[in-house]
Amino acid sequence: MRATSDDVIRTVLSRFIDWLDCFGETSYDHQSFFAGPVGARAKSLYYRKRSLGTLAVAPMILCEAFAPAARRFFGDKQRFPIADAHYAMGFALLARLTGDSRYYDRAVHFLGVLEQTRCPGYREFCWGYPFDWVTRSGVMPAGTPLITTTPYCYEAFSYVHDFDGKERWLRVMRSAAEHAANDIKDREVSADARTAGYNPLDTQGGVINASAYRAFLLTSAAVQFARTDYKRIAERNLNFVLEAQKPDGSWPYAIDGVRDFVDHFHTCFVLKALAKIEALTGHVGCRRAIETGVGYYVRLLFDGEGLPKPFAKAPRLTVYKRELYDYAECINLAVLLRGRFDLLDERLQTTLADLLTHWQKPDGSFRSRRLMVGWDNVPMHRWAQAQLFRSLTFLFGSTEAAAKATTPRCPMSTVSMAGVPLPGLAH
Repeated sequence: MRATSDDVIRTVLSRFIDWLDCFGETSYDHQSFFAGPVGARAKSLYYRKRSLGTLAVAPMILCEAFAPAARRFFGDKQRFPIADAHYAMGFALLARLTGDSRYYDRAVHFLGVLEQTRCPGYREFCWGYPFDWVTRSGVMPAGTPLITTTPYCYEAFSYVHDFDGKERWLRVMRSAAEHAANDIKDREVSADARTAGYNPLDTQGGVINASAYRAFLLTSAAVQFARTDYKRIAERNLNFVLEAQKPDGSWPYAIDGVRDFVDHFHTCFVLKALAKIEALTGHVGCRRAIETGVGYYVRLLFDGEGLPKPFAKAPRLTVYKRELYDYAECINLAVLLRGRFDLLDERLQTTLADLLTHWQKPDGSFRSRRLMVGWDNVPMHRWAQAQLFRSLTFLFGSTEAAAKATTPRCPMSTVSMAGVPLPGLAH
């Protein structure tokens, strides 16, 4: 990005932080319609008896499409560990960029919250959702650890540990890695490939991004803690992800033949896990899968305007045009792979331009979805205010000016590590 764009992103981040300070750290959620007793029963009926269940969930779907603010009638505001982890990472990145102790303090605050909101009943640190999640295979009770959440929390602690070196964060990372290695179950799918369960009770697995997340977490922990046992588990999960890729470069959500949709942000989840593993290990298979996967991604998961579209292959009727989560993960992935794929770099530019022009509201938060008519303006930390905040700080930190800020782990100061004040980010 050019300096003028840096200035815009700086202002966008500053406005967002002002909003977060005023709004607070709890919010409604994408799942609020179905997290309460009424919505949960309707969704459960939908999975058991499709025709009758369709009638039961229709009011929630209509609200989602035409009256998103009605979420408040179906569930309460909640705190989401996955969002707290993204906020911790974003503030840690800003602390590293600016040297401002106030950003560091905010990152540490969110880590403290994560320490308190770990899943009860488990020896090791792990995290999940604060609501009962109704799925086609049953109900995952609130507090069930999810392998799609715990890796973000692990990363959040690693971001701050890389900055301040405190053993406190390293202890949590060790514990989370032990959970991922021992509490999450594997199922063999080929001679040297295993699919990871979504949670400790899931022995079937099959969800591709779940195995990608576990492969990344345990690869990172294998490097961090010199654990060959973690490395072996990660390799088997990684082999599953690589084998599950279709010849066209895509990944379905799962290999069960039912959840075969291909969507934007889950594709990003898989690709960014592979990119991080490749960066850690130089894995040749990751590189090949990324090259093929990015080719599919830029061709079929963007619309004619070069903007993220939700699905290449949709599972059902879609009640919205565009999704904030897709924008957040597009930016995240494109920054991770910046300079390697020309068309992906172009997609980053068009996505960012549209985001900065149309998506931030006057209060500093971001619109959640562009609906078929109008917008969903309900700010939801998990969907995807926190993810976008982290992605924009990652983008901001990857610019040429920020790339010069390569001082070692540093004491706190009120200027950037490059010695250049960042006035728009002074809080």
